[in-house]
Amino acid sequence: MGRAFAIGVILNTAFVAAEAGVGFWTGSLSLLADAGHNLSDVLSLLLAWGATILARRAPAGRRTYGMRKATILASLANAVLLLVAVGAIASESVHRLLQPSPVESDLVMLTAALGVVINGATALLFMRGAHSDLNVRGAFLHMAADAGVSLAVVVGAFAMSRTGLLWIDPALGLLIAAVIVFGTWGLLRDSVDLVLDAAPRGIDVDAVRGYLAGLPGVEGVHDLHVWALSTTETAMTAHLLRPNNDGADALLQSASAELAVRFRIGHATLQIETDDAGCGVGCAKVA
Repeated sequence: MGRAFAIGVILNTAFVAAEAGVGFWTGSLSLLADAGHNLSDVLSLLLAWGATILARRAPAGRRTYGMRKATILASLANAVLLLVAVGAIASESVHRLLQPSPVESDLVMLTAALGVVINGATALLFMRGAHSDLNVRGAFLHMAADAGVSLAVVVGAFAMSRTGLLWIDPALGLLIAAVIVFGTWGLLRDSVDLVLDAAPRGIDVDAVRGYLAGLPGVEGVHDLHVWALSTTETAMTAHLLRPNNDGADALLQSASAELAVRFRIGHATLQIETDDAGCGVGCAKVA
């Protein structure tokens, strides 16, 4: 995945420089807006790339989990960066709607078409890991959205060249802002959830509790906590009430293996209690 990040950063940095230059030359707000968006994506790719490197560092000292959560912080930072870019794009678009100015449509179309190719190719680099890693998903969504936005700029420039309607360019700037918000909202929500140690999306906590309660000899489950160590790793702790604790080692080994396979919880810590003294508020006893 490091190679994908490197290629994505190089391609998009070169394109941002070219797109911004053409945008200033032609006076195209939609092109400048797309360049600003692409610049934020270069920063996002750098953040995501750096986070994957930090996540590989072994635990040491007070950081007993290492720096795995850097991937979560990177995905949150990416979402915030995009929303900041939205504010700037929307503000300038409204200003241009009130005071439209001409643009060189043919040059804008050519530059934006190049953006479709570069952003689309970069998105394909992250497609495979987008389903299992929120950090990589953020990079994929940014690149895929950029390809769509660049395509919209091509269509808008073509429409302006045929109709002469100058408001189309700033209107596209507002459309780009709306697309960014729509594509970023889910990433922001999931990132905030993981920062707050909520269970990762896709893990049914009630189902986990039900599985633990159904283990042989288990009469209650309490203090169940599920949270993300990183955008790809999940941890869990729970107390199991098991008065007759025969074969405890075998039970713990099989339960940990099943939690990893069924719920993708790779770091499970289970504490067995033989009496219900610790089974207080929130304890789910088996009927």
